[in-house]
Amino acid sequence: MVEDVPLSILAILVASAAALLVALAEGLHGRRVRRLAMLAFGPTGRPEPWTRLVPAARVMATAAAAWGLVTLAGLPAEAYRAGRQEPQGEYHLMLLLDVSPSMLLQDAGPTGKQSRRQRAADLLRSFFRRVDIERYRVSVIAVYNGARPVVVDTRDADVVDNILDDLPLYFAFDAGPTRLADGIEEAARIARPWKPRSTVLLIVTDGDTVPITRVPKLPASVRSALIVGVGDPNRGQFIDGRMSRQDRSRLRHLAIRLDGQYHDGQSKHIPSQLVAEVTGGLWQRDADRWTRRELALAAVAGGSAVLALLPALLVWVGTRWRPGRRPDTDRSTTMPESVESRNKRRAGRRSASAFAAAVATKQDFGKGLS
Repeated sequence: MVEDVPLSILAILVASAAALLVALAEGLHGRRVRRLAMLAFGPTGRPEPWTRLVPAARVMATAAAAWGLVTLAGLPAEAYRAGRQEPQGEYHLMLLLDVSPSMLLQDAGPTGKQSRRQRAADLLRSFFRRVDIERYRVSVIAVYNGARPVVVDTRDADVVDNILDDLPLYFAFDAGPTRLADGIEEAARIARPWKPRSTVLLIVTDGDTVPITRVPKLPASVRSALIVGVGDPNRGQFIDGRMSRQDRSRLRHLAIRLDGQYHDGQSKHIPSQLVAEVTGGLWQRDADRWTRRELALAAVAGGSAVLALLPALLVWVGTRWRPGRRPDTDRSTTMPESVESRNKRRAGRRSASAFAAAVATKQDFGKGLS
């Protein structure tokens, strides 16, 4: 029957039961302490003011520790490796990569001496470093005179990096004009079965494609689209008897029709703010964002530390009353007596004895005369 209860509800129920038991125990303990207040805390019968928070702190610490232990017991075991996070969630990155021969022209980058394909690889590697690519499933579709999936739903970053490393994918196509619309249609077909708003569509191209008259409708699984242009948008180069350059207007218009965003990657990397907007925070490297496992570990550690330290704090600073010890003001009477004060005290006793003897002699003399 316990297996039918969700882990979060079970953890809350156990924590609530533990907190209730500790609260009842604290109430009973408080009644007993009030009866022995004079004996425990001295003539005032009151401990230090901060001890009023101890019952509530003990109840909260017990509830936190109970919740954390139950949560950790119910979560599946995971092995962590240094410098790597285990993948979480079912999020996808659909990469539409232009592999046409025009991407081999060397007019890209800040210096204009990189090939468009190399500039695209630099932009994508920078993007992957900021979104922690190892946590998600990556699909790559090569686009030239048609579209062909290269890899679908992989978590192997080395495979993706090998594709970006000047792999001559254009040999897999027949010669002809670039048809970017075919790649978008293939990406929509692959992403259609995935859960809603779980996919980011990333298109990297120089825009040297046949006119796109009809843009395929993206499925509900695609949450956003980003088009990154490479190549010199002002000065073109001849290839196959025509001029080729980055077509900004065409790419910007395509981004609007896809309800996405466009970035000119000729000289600048994709801004981190744009990465956050496109991914919606799902893909950011979030070392400060804790999962349920980390919260449970913190709850167990914090609750156990409070329960362990409270008794020691109550003994050390819970009250100023120290049974069996004299106050500091009477400490002078217990200090060793000096020789001079001892002689004065003895001289005073001898003078008192002599005076008493003289008074007694005088009384006896008076009686004799009478």
